[in-house]
Formats: sequence, structure tokens, C-alpha cells
Amino acid sequence: MSRVVYVNGDYVHEEDAKISVFDRGFLFADGVYEVSAIIGGKLIDNEAHLRRLERSLSELKMRCPVPVADIPFIQRELIEANNLDEGMVYLQVSRGVADRDFNFPKDEKPSLVLFTQDRPISSSPKAARGIRVVSQPDIRWARRDIKTVQLLAQSLAKQAALSAGADDAWMVEDGFVTEGSSNNAFIITADGVLITRQLGNDILSGITRRAVLDIAKQENLTIEERPFTIEEAQGAAEAFSTSASAFVMPVISVDHKAISQGVPGPITQKLREKYIELALETAT
Repeated sequence: MSRVVYVNGDYVHEEDAKISVFDRGFLFADGVYEVSAIIGGKLIDNEAHLRRLERSLSELKMRCPVPVADIPFIQRELIEANNLDEGMVYLQVSRGVADRDFNFPKDEKPSLVLFTQDRPISSSPKAARGIRVVSQPDIRWARRDIKTVQLLAQSLAKQAALSAGADDAWMVEDGFVTEGSSNNAFIITADGVLITRQLGNDILSGITRRAVLDIAKQENLTIEERPFTIEEAQGAAEAFSTSASAFVMPVISVDHKAISQGVPGPITQKLREKYIELALETAT
């Protein structure tokens, strides 16, 4: 049986879901999105994701077609309809349908689409063994703090990583790592200092990033929010990335050079365990 998805007020089977060819999300990537993880049929950090959605919409002067406070009801309807225990729920808002024109339409009628994906997150095999990343030039636009649907540069980076025999890519600009292709990047030095790039227009303010930094503070880790280089990452004691779809993901090599012993490090593993504990306690 196919998935039930949500399209502009209707719950339909995926093969019946339709969006106009004139939707600006299709024509201009004029849209924003969020992805919330699901464990045990419950949403993880969903309020924070919806707050970020509101910010993204505001930055693009775009309206949400339904009150943002109503979105959790739609998400839960889809979780129940698809009998989803663990995975993700994706939501996308576009500026809506209008004849192709670079200017914003005067009578904006935004579109809202949601669907679920069934996949293991809390017990991911990749998290047990760690992933390998390679560096790729960061060719994205200058407002990466807005979670838009224009993801071609990230897709190209991920595909280049796969072609190079790696699992993912870390983006590099002016000699420094910005973030992963769909995640925030972290390293841990031999002295136990946790380093990740500071927030700004260069990177997305990750929801999982924020939660992991809070956990790190509770664990009395020294934290430095600053750019770091690929060479620093290769010489680190540990490395990892964070995202809603993978939580805390150990990185065991960068540009084909093993990080320390080439296995997930103890601090990374502890942060992952603590995050999953927190996620289960606060899921809604």
C-alpha cells in the first residue's frame, strides 16, 4: 500500500499527489523546507524545527498557507496514516502557483506539502561504523542560514563523495570547512576541545547542532565556535556531523585520511547516546 501524503489540504496516496508545473518551488526553487525525525511514532525537536521554518519564511517574505501551530496535527495524521514508527516527516512550503515571472506574484497562494519516510535513525548501521567524508568546494549561495529547497550544489557534492568512494562531503570555502552537504560539521582535538563553525549566513543553524552543544556544555566539554580546516580535521582525535536525519554521525576519515584510529571516538559516541536519550525524553 502506498504512502499517504499531504498536498494543500488533502491527504492522498502518493501516486495521486499533484503539484502544478507553475509552482514556484518547481520553477525557481522558491520554497523552504524542514525535516523532523520520528522515533516511536513521536516527533523529535519539532517545535524548534517549526520555529526555524517561521524564520526561513520570514527571510524570504513568504507566507505559510496554514497556521504554523496547526502543522503538528498534519504531521501526526501522516505518522498515524502511514503507521510510521521511526523515520522522518518532510514539509515544504513554496510561494505557490503563478505564471513564470521572476517577480513575486501579487496574489500569493503558497503551497504546503508533507510526506513521511521510513528509515532507521536511532540504530543506524552507519553510526556504528562511522562514515568517510571528502572535501568539496562550497558553491552555494550566500544565505545558507535559510533552509531553502535549492539543494543542487549539495546534491552534486554528495554524488562527488560517492564517486570518490566516500559517504558524504564537507564543504570548503576560503580554506575552511563551512558544513556538511546536509549537516553541521564538528571536530574534537587531542585536548578534548569541541570545535564547530560559528553561526552566521555561512551555515544553517542546525536544530541537532544546538541540542548537541547544550549536551556538550552539560558534559563540561570546552567548546570553540570557529572555522576549522580540512588539515585540522585530519589531525583531530574525533570528528562527527549532526543532522535531524542522522542525529550524531561519527566521521572516521576525511579526504581518505583516517581520523585517529579510524573508528568512532568515545566522546562522539557519548554525545550520540546522550542526544538519543534526550530525544526520547522530549519527543512529542
